[in-house]
Amino acid sequence: METTDRLSEIAVGHDHPAFKLLLSCPSGLSPSEVSAVFDQTYDRIPHPDVTLENSISEIWDKRVQKNPSLYNGLKFRYGGHTLSGRADSFRKTDVCLHLGLTDYRTFVGTNLNPLWERFLIPSEDDWRRCQHTSNPLGNGAIVETSDQEIVVLQRSTNVGEFPRHFVFPGGHPESKPVFIGISQRVLNVRPTAFFFIKCSLQSKEIQQLYGSAQDGYESTQLYTMSMVCVQITVDLINWVKKSNSGQLLIRCLALELLLLEITIFQE
Repeated sequence: METTDRLSEIAVGHDHPAFKLLLSCPSGLSPSEVSAVFDQTYDRIPHPDVTLENSISEIWDKRVQKNPSLYNGLKFRYGGHTLSGRADSFRKTDVCLHLGLTDYRTFVGTNLNPLWERFLIPSEDDWRRCQHTSNPLGNGAIVETSDQEIVVLQRSTNVGEFPRHFVFPGGHPESKPVFIGISQRVLNVRPTAFFFIKCSLQSKEIQQLYGSAQDGYESTQLYTMSMVCVQITVDLINWVKKSNSGQLLIRCLALELLLLEITIFQE
């Protein structure tokens, strides 16, 4: 049974990208242009394979036994989206997110299951393809400081998904974030809604506040990097891929998972 870290290494060796876009809003949408429909229609459908379905509890019990700090909780489940307005018009297209209900336990037992691909069904429709997975809608923010640095976090070993990897800040965004789209990790099909936020604080001030932040157990360090540094790193990753160096590819995994999302939404 392969761990998430090992599966991540395998994914880097593949030709497909680490993420794909389910929705892209390059110009950004304001809160008034994004709505949501919450209905049990978008809840997860249990898999007909009883053995596979039972593995959800087995996986969760093993995870909790190994890491007692894990706990279950309700999550919004991503069940697709609809667009209103014409894409070729001057008016922005409004987005309506379709949300059901799931929980963290089911997420660990389906999306993070070593057999996660068996929960998928062949379909061009992403919602139908993922109807047996938990697919909680993640929430990430590209935060730009007043001195034009981008904030990233390194996840701790206490989290259930991709420990020690670099991620954008997530949780509950405040002020007025600009919605820029939804990405989906190719490995385990986890969807995440992304926002862009301009912060009035400088990077040094954010570093000082990080030490007393809530839910500090989820990450171990906060970093900031300039957009110039981001672009240089992206170029380096692309060069390493072309050079076909397997060891360097694995070393670039954490930055690739982070930076692919940045470059995708810069297009």
